Amino acid sequence: MTDLSPEPSATAGGVRSVKSAERTIAVLEYLSSADHACSLRELATALSLPRASAYALLTTLAPTGWVDTDGAGRYRIGLRALRAGASYVEHDDVVQRAQPAMNELNNELGETVHLARLDGAEIVYLATNISRHSLAVVSRPGRRLPSWATGLGKAILAGRPWEEVDRVLPETLEPRTVHTFTDRAALRAELEAIRRRGHAIDEQESTIGLRCFAVALDLTSPPNEALSCSVPIVRLDPEREKTIVATLLRARTRILR
Repeated sequence: MTDLSPEPSATAGGVRSVKSAERTIAVLEYLSSADHACSLRELATALSLPRASAYALLTTLAPTGWVDTDGAGRYRIGLRALRAGASYVEHDDVVQRAQPAMNELNNELGETVHLARLDGAEIVYLATNISRHSLAVVSRPGRRLPSWATGLGKAILAGRPWEEVDRVLPETLEPRTVHTFTDRAALRAELEAIRRRGHAIDEQESTIGLRCFAVALDLTSPPNEALSCSVPIVRLDPEREKTIVATLLRARTRILR
């Protein structure tokens, strides 16, 4: 017998949570972060769910479009989730406020422009204007990356006391490339340098061959969002970098007006 009853599992603010709802969210979040279609066994093991419960959830979600199945026992996130995510971005106040400046920045520089938000120890990409060049690396809206490995994340973290940053970050700072900060003392020094400089630089810390310039958007205190411009190193020289930073700072001013 499957375990889908609305069994209370925790309390928050005096309101009991529902175990089946928690499990449904866990399934959707796992599938949305997976880079491949997942088997029932894989999903149940990863989430420590009884296989019968996992199967019941998947067979409930599939007909509604939240989960897709290939008919061979593998599952991935469904089209309905895309619609929900697109709706979130379309109605987000910061995205609406930043988009005109992002369009202008993209038109002026011709490079990829990103808007992202801090979520725990990760950043989530909210909006992207793609480079007009054929050589470009793009992070689509909804993608998550470690905050300490990106210019966007470091720009946001630099606006917080180190004690708060230290609490948010995981115990081990996993690298994305050989250039990623994995030492806390070095990262702390980097965040202090960003505060003095006024902008962050991702020096191939997230993607080899790519340099990213980012500024925090002080729409809240401390900031939760940042704006960036990502450029392949082969298209950069000192003068070009100065132009990008200056244009990025002007775009931030426009957004904060």
